[in-house]
Amino acid sequence: MKNYIESIIKPKLQGDGGEIDFISLEKGVLTVLLQGECSKCLISDRCIAWIEGEIFRDMGERVKIIAEKKKPFFWDK
Repeated sequence: MKNYIESIIKPKLQGDGGEIDFISLEKGVLTVLLQGECSKCLISDRCIAWIEGEIFRDMGERVKIIAEKKKPFFWDK
């Protein structure tokens, strides 16, 4: 799953300024970290649903994605 996220999904999101990193996969729950444009996206739930669909289509595996968002450090100031 990590390889799929890194090699298939990540390049597609990077094309729009986004970034996604695999954190873990446990019992059908995939946890990812969203950064870049994805960290401030107001419709990231649509993207997460799209990723879940892509995983099912390409890998035949149903997962529930939990997305953590990491904003740039300078946004905290």
